[in-house]
Amino acid sequence: MKHAWKLGATLAIGAIALLLEFGFHQALYAQILATIAGSVMSLSMFVEMIKTLRSGKYGVDLLAIMAIVATLAVSQYWASLMVLVMLTGGDTLEDYASKKAGQELKSLLDNSPQRAHLLRDGQTVDILAGEVKVGNHILVKPGEQVPVDAKVIQGISTMDESSLTGESRPIEKTVGSEVMSGSINGDQAITLQAVSTAANSQYQAIIKLVKQSAQQPARFVRMADRYAVPFTIVSIVIAVLAWIISGDPVRIAEVLVVASPCPLILAAPIALVSGMSRASKNGIIVKTGTTIEKLALAKTIAFDKTGTLTKGKLEVDRILPDDDFDAETLLHFAASAEQQSGHVLARSLIDYTSSNQLSPVTQLKEVTGKGIEATIDGKNVRVGKLNFVTDQNIEKLDQTAIYVSVDDEYAGVITFLDQVRPEAKATISELKQLGIGKTMMLTGDQSMIAKTISTDLGLDEVHGNLLPENKVAILKGIKDDGRPVIMVGDGVNDAPSLTAADVGVAMGEHGATAASESADAVILKDDLHRLARAVKISQDTMRIARNDVLTGIVILVVLMLVASTGIIPALLGAIFQEAVDTITILLALRARSEH
Repeated sequence: MKHAWKLGATLAIGAIALLLEFGFHQALYAQILATIAGSVMSLSMFVEMIKTLRSGKYGVDLLAIMAIVATLAVSQYWASLMVLVMLTGGDTLEDYASKKAGQELKSLLDNSPQRAHLLRDGQTVDILAGEVKVGNHILVKPGEQVPVDAKVIQGISTMDESSLTGESRPIEKTVGSEVMSGSINGDQAITLQAVSTAANSQYQAIIKLVKQSAQQPARFVRMADRYAVPFTIVSIVIAVLAWIISGDPVRIAEVLVVASPCPLILAAPIALVSGMSRASKNGIIVKTGTTIEKLALAKTIAFDKTGTLTKGKLEVDRILPDDDFDAETLLHFAASAEQQSGHVLARSLIDYTSSNQLSPVTQLKEVTGKGIEATIDGKNVRVGKLNFVTDQNIEKLDQTAIYVSVDDEYAGVITFLDQVRPEAKATISELKQLGIGKTMMLTGDQSMIAKTISTDLGLDEVHGNLLPENKVAILKGIKDDGRPVIMVGDGVNDAPSLTAADVGVAMGEHGATAASESADAVILKDDLHRLARAVKISQDTMRIARNDVLTGIVILVVLMLVASTGIIPALLGAIFQEAVDTITILLALRARSEH
């Protein structure tokens, strides 16, 4: 840790000074050593403070420097050493707390998949994960990591996705299932087909977000720095008045020792990193502390429709048989004919149908772009487009559907719809309870469909038939009293609007890599309710950070007023200050687990 060596050096100097004064009775040499150490440390802190000011932020180290200089000036060198121990110890504890709080995020970097078993001509060849190409067949052995995003083509196994999604329960994967890179395989070997390279995998996209999390300072940290300006003025006024009233210059040192602004330095950063850690444990990657603050203050939220408010997968909606057929018979013939097809509607139909409703297929023929013709139970069945199925005058429905005929007789139609997520309505209701005043939908889908879904979910505003640039224009047009604004999406076409919003949130489990990279936060589990959880975690974090800063200030002002009376010697005041630092750290770490 970067401040640990400073703490070690300060403790070593303190030990030598103790030995000199109380072991060899050389108080003068002890004072000289402490004075030199204090001067060097003050100079180092002064340089850091100047760098902070030049970067455009207020420095909070002035009081600490003044405390060291004041105690040295009135020969209170033991108090000076105590202040040095307090400051270097506080910085070291901050480093430790930040590292501890961010372990869930860092684990993504530490556990990045490195190697893959490539299947080639019946042989297994070990290669680097970065060498896997789209379409390659790879073997994942029991207990190994999945090197790239892939789909199962042979075998059944369970996958541990806890480090990616926060889901502790192992997830079963069968043929056709999608598997995310970084998942840990269970106790069965499984064969996968790569659907992305390692560089373009969702895992690597998440890692890029994690790497950015420490690079952008949160605005709330700067707000905490601003508290230091009036706090510094109040501290100096109390110290000077104590000196004037008592006539004793030692009072300046006694006041300034307890005025060192460590709570301001420690509170916000540790709370924000702790909040990011808590979000990670809940399956939400948050880029920066600024994102935490904006989520906490959000007043407007906009959703994409497909894949965000809906599941992003067509499912059977209605089964509409003709007069001479019933729904069960219609489903039986349609699903039986489609059971060998790889078409997306066929897969949805088979998922909807139980296996005992299916009959064997004979004389199967697929007509490209039209449908399937097959013999089921001795009957000729056609499934597909209306003009392929029948010549009868049947009204074509204005939604996704497949039509069915049996022995050239029209049997009916089965419609498909992208179903609304079951948790969507409750999520929107909870977001409103959390203080988000306006909810809206921005979608490229038809306005009529969008309005129907919007009404069911209780959204305040809906915009349909939008191009990506239209979404951006709407988001930029939101007035200041409606900001910060959150945009939630999952596709490549959502990337511009995620960037345009104050906070972009990507549904990352099945969403496009481009969306995840453009977003400020990524929901790793396919669960919209985690969005409300992210807002709640952010509000908890900011409340803890503010309360921690204010608590530290109040305690320090009380200690300064007491110290101004001369009751608290400088050395004892330094010990009290160390206790305040410890309280500050413990209060800030509550953001990791508070509910």
